[in-house]
Amino acid sequence: MLSPLDRKLFRDLGRMKGQIVAVSLVMACGLAMMVMTRSLILTLDSTREAYYQRYRMADVFGSLKRAPLAMADRLAAIPGVTAVEPRVVLDVTLDLPGLAEPATGHIVSLPEDKPQVLNQLFLRMGRMPRLDERREVVVSEAFAQANFLKPGDSVSAVINGRRDTLVITGIALSPEFVFEARAGETLPDNRRYGVFWMNYRAVAVAYNMDGAFNDFCADLAPGTAAGPVLAEMDRLLINYGALGAYTRKDHASAMRLDDEIRVLTALSVAYPVVFLSVAAFMVNAVLARLVRLQREQIAQLKALGYSSTQVGFHYMKFALVIVVLGTILGGIAGRYMGGGLVNLYTMFFRFPSLEFTFDFRALGLALFVSAGAASLGVVKVVRQAVKLPPAEAMRPEPPADFKPSLLERLGLTKGFSPGFRMALRNIERKPWQAVFTMFGLSLATGLMVLPGAMNDSIDYLLTYQWNLQQRQDVVVFLTEPASPTGFHDIEHLPGVLRAEPVRSVQARLRYGHHSRKLAITGMPKGASLNRLLDDKGNTIILPDEGLVMSEKLAEILGARIGDEVQVEVLEGQRPLRRVAITGLITDYAGVAAYMDIASLRRMMREGDTINGAYLTVDQAKWAEFMREAKDTPRASVVLVKKEQLAAFRNTTGQSIGILRQLYFTLAVIVAFGVVYNSSRIALSERSRDLATLRVVGFSQKEVASVLLGELGLLVLGALPLGLLFGRGLTTFIINSFSTETVRMPLVINPATYSVAVIVVLSAAGLSFLVVSRLIQKLDMVGVLKARD
Repeated sequence: MLSPLDRKLFRDLGRMKGQIVAVSLVMACGLAMMVMTRSLILTLDSTREAYYQRYRMADVFGSLKRAPLAMADRLAAIPGVTAVEPRVVLDVTLDLPGLAEPATGHIVSLPEDKPQVLNQLFLRMGRMPRLDERREVVVSEAFAQANFLKPGDSVSAVINGRRDTLVITGIALSPEFVFEARAGETLPDNRRYGVFWMNYRAVAVAYNMDGAFNDFCADLAPGTAAGPVLAEMDRLLINYGALGAYTRKDHASAMRLDDEIRVLTALSVAYPVVFLSVAAFMVNAVLARLVRLQREQIAQLKALGYSSTQVGFHYMKFALVIVVLGTILGGIAGRYMGGGLVNLYTMFFRFPSLEFTFDFRALGLALFVSAGAASLGVVKVVRQAVKLPPAEAMRPEPPADFKPSLLERLGLTKGFSPGFRMALRNIERKPWQAVFTMFGLSLATGLMVLPGAMNDSIDYLLTYQWNLQQRQDVVVFLTEPASPTGFHDIEHLPGVLRAEPVRSVQARLRYGHHSRKLAITGMPKGASLNRLLDDKGNTIILPDEGLVMSEKLAEILGARIGDEVQVEVLEGQRPLRRVAITGLITDYAGVAAYMDIASLRRMMREGDTINGAYLTVDQAKWAEFMREAKDTPRASVVLVKKEQLAAFRNTTGQSIGILRQLYFTLAVIVAFGVVYNSSRIALSERSRDLATLRVVGFSQKEVASVLLGELGLLVLGALPLGLLFGRGLTTFIINSFSTETVRMPLVINPATYSVAVIVVLSAAGLSFLVVSRLIQKLDMVGVLKARD
């Protein structure tokens, strides 16, 4: 049975239902983001761990030039190594029907003399290749779906200079390729890049690798330190062209997934903090107004024998109702949003099954955090209610001081209406209430900046990366470094208007105790097809000696311009040099290092070798160029810029667009909720004053201008502060996207600020319209008698 205080609670909640719903919705927005992001983290993390464990994702990976299979046994004998699988891995050119440009097939050999132990395949459909068949392959699911392939279909491939037909026997997934993209790329292009698994002998014989391997993966015993194992592997394989062993955390697929979880972790904190701060302010405002209006009721409750604790807990229940309602709404919304967004991850990450896992711990945390935020917001108000002596509470509040405002005393309000001057006086009479109202409105305004800024950043990224920086039409990479005749062959392909050579070598950069393994790219001085740009968009000219690298790479190494880094080349004669950093470039995908191609060749002690080229192609001869590129035996990878751009729009662009719409919707809810709540509170507090004005002859419009003018001034005052806060919030969120694999520029166009202002003003206008209708229904006689 409900107690009298609880019945009073429900009656008060019924009268305040509009404000309670507004505050609960704002709180629910923050909690929904918390529940959604933490549930997505749990979904990705638990799915990954289960997938890695069940299908034996390897702990260590490595590539090399060529080593006899007997070396795999020596690798397996290293203390701490429990399994080693040698493989032949290579890229081939594919000729797909309906696709003008050549695609790339990443072929990975399958063991024939024993079952696959590491990186086991999950066979979605079909079967594995038969041991006696050299043309049968299993293809990755993402590539098969993008190209509408199924078991029984065939694809044409150029394998070691010979065109061959590969028959698809199965569609599969591998824990090694959860994120399936070319080396160095940060976006999947499933239409033009896929993984193929073939029998070892079929691949080895085609590439003269029979009895040898050029790639391996290994498993470590639990608790084994990876460092000594990697060092011993590199020592054993140094004479076989080893490119350096690395652990799972540095594997491109695993790293990309780790970065995504890192971004979600940052979002799970930033957004809820902002929303819950707004909600705490709104709860404080609602209860402060309620306590002021119920002074006599508090005195009567205490006079009837209710203790201060009972009275205090009664008012605390208002906050708890909001918390419970906000948590329920936030949990439901978080579950719905997370269930929808998890489908986006199938565009990037491939698992046998990716089902949304609701994090109930996040719901409990949301309840705890929201309760804490609400309690902090109302503790001062509840203390005031508890400490209010009955005798004092029975007396009405002292009459308001309506002395002229500061602007009036300065003579700056001449010609303004009486209603406007009343609004100024009320703001000056309650400065802290005005400050807190502006604070809430500023947060609401700032939240509107982020969605537009994300769109601005994506637009700038597209212009920067695909127009200013990358001005080529095509990039061609060769299977092996070639002599000058190789470059001659590339630049004389049909339709090639301009060609710039590229020489890249695998190296390990060290500075202090930091290191990174990556490819150093050599380009000719004054290259114009792939330009190196600084943070202001100015072109960086490669020096005769020295290294130019990504700002992010320098940050990872802890180095600056002028510092010398140790360059350990992992190819050829494997020179070891100290090279100075002469410049930093701004890029937004992966990390890179560049040298003048002549300087790189000198360091490698080689002639005019290349392993790729940037090309511009006459569009009138595009089809002829593509046909020739497909039949070029030396070309292993052909990247078409416009297709990369299309892939970006279909993946990252689409996902960012959905997130932008989500953030925009939440920001609109907060903007309306804050303005509406402030309007209702102001109306409740000043209903007697407004009724008095109506009685003494003020028109409906003049009475409304007194209240709405005051709120309008607060809204206008909050806008510049909100835009400043919005920039800070956007900076934090964009920086949380800054990972080693992918980053976003910080760009906020004036139009974005304009949209934020328009939306907040629109929300204010809608709220004012609702309050104006309430003013029309004001019971003047009843209000005037309320305190008699």
